[in-house]
Amino acid sequence: MLVRLVRLSIGVALVLGLSLSCGGALEQQFRAGAAKVDITPKAWPVPLIGNFSFRPAVGAHDPLHSRAIVLDDGSVELAIAVVDSCYVARRVLDQAKQLASDSTGIPTSRMLISATHTHTAPPAAASEGTRGIETQDLSENESAYGELLVRGIADSIIEAHRRLEPAEAGWASTELADEVFNRRWHVEPGSIPPDPHGGTTDLVRMNPPRQSPDLIRPAGPTDPEIIFLSVRTAAGEPLALLANYSLHYVGGIPPVQVSADYFGEFARQVTDRLGAGAGFVGILSNGTSGDINNIDFTKPRPDVAPFEQARRVAGKVADRVFDAYPSIEHRGALSLAMAEKELALGLRKPTEERYAHAKKVRAAIDHAKFPREAIYAQRAIDAFEGPESVDVKLQALRVGELGIAALPFETFVETGLDLKSKSPLKPMFTIELANGAEKYLPTPEHHDLGGYETWLGTNIVERQASVKIAEVLLELLNDVAVR
Repeated sequence: MLVRLVRLSIGVALVLGLSLSCGGALEQQFRAGAAKVDITPKAWPVPLIGNFSFRPAVGAHDPLHSRAIVLDDGSVELAIAVVDSCYVARRVLDQAKQLASDSTGIPTSRMLISATHTHTAPPAAASEGTRGIETQDLSENESAYGELLVRGIADSIIEAHRRLEPAEAGWASTELADEVFNRRWHVEPGSIPPDPHGGTTDLVRMNPPRQSPDLIRPAGPTDPEIIFLSVRTAAGEPLALLANYSLHYVGGIPPVQVSADYFGEFARQVTDRLGAGAGFVGILSNGTSGDINNIDFTKPRPDVAPFEQARRVAGKVADRVFDAYPSIEHRGALSLAMAEKELALGLRKPTEERYAHAKKVRAAIDHAKFPREAIYAQRAIDAFEGPESVDVKLQALRVGELGIAALPFETFVETGLDLKSKSPLKPMFTIELANGAEKYLPTPEHHDLGGYETWLGTNIVERQASVKIAEVLLELLNDVAVR
């Protein structure tokens, strides 16, 4: 009779999704699901964001996707989605999260959604198509794409949740140093042109001319690390892989076409490397790359075919991941934790004199001939007339001993390196442009140097914002580390 009761208990445990540990205690089964949803525009033309001029795309070089992973340790469910977009405003992501939450029951506070930062994707909302300058009619195609995007993001999470199954996960770290370069340079005095507000106080230059005799040294470091989370089925078949690399984007896309850039190409190539099935979802998230790109300014521009550079860089990242993959210890008993916090940050304001100057410039300038100056004049006007502060959403989550932080900025690599060094969870990486899009996040030291990323309108939040954000993220990382 006792034997029958023990067997019955084991059977009930298996039905309920529980497993027996070696010590005899019941442990809940780790589960995972992954999905991708095509978010390529269905109607053309559509504008592209990521440039100062209006660029209508008339087709797709390669598809755009929202890729999602849902994890469940039996007590905590959480979702991570990465979207092939330049950036997505918080209001759009909040709408997608609510749709996904209504269907899955996952709280919106346990959803992390980020953009890859491809510069060849449509705007997430129609008003972003002209970057605040009302010189182009807002088209039905733009509005339709905004609706498609929200639904696609939500559906990727919903479908990943529907596919939950017993799983195991693990992680690894590797490096690729020769594809990341700091794009801010100290240059010889007198070689920096005025900023669009008419200033001449910059001490560094973003994207200086290649092989220029004025180059002195880069203004900051890089982060060559690739960290990735691997998820397999209980039978050991690849289910999903979430990688993180601090590289802005690659570019070199054929003209007037949308593209997922090297982020989407990595997803394709890592699937091939692992020999994974059709249901596998490969994902590359963007780390802290606000001052990092793929250009070696000491060498001439390579002569490559369209998309070849994106294909080559994606292949090298996929190769590094594949080489490190055998070192992973996949485990079927992992705990999860996630925390988020709102932080109020002051918004930068122009002086009254600069505001008056911006209004004159905006009224007189030809936007078609001087798009940068017109855009920054409008940004100064909007900043002066706009709110005093903005609330940003910050998150940290834990998968086993792996830590992930998320923030809604194009973040300087120094902030990411600082978080890695101080995090209680090792390894740890940061996903930028997550849960919103609040432009660039320079450190206070880089504010002293000036340059594109610090201009009013490129950076909108207070000078100490990166310090305050890092403090909150470390607080959240410490919180989830002990749960």
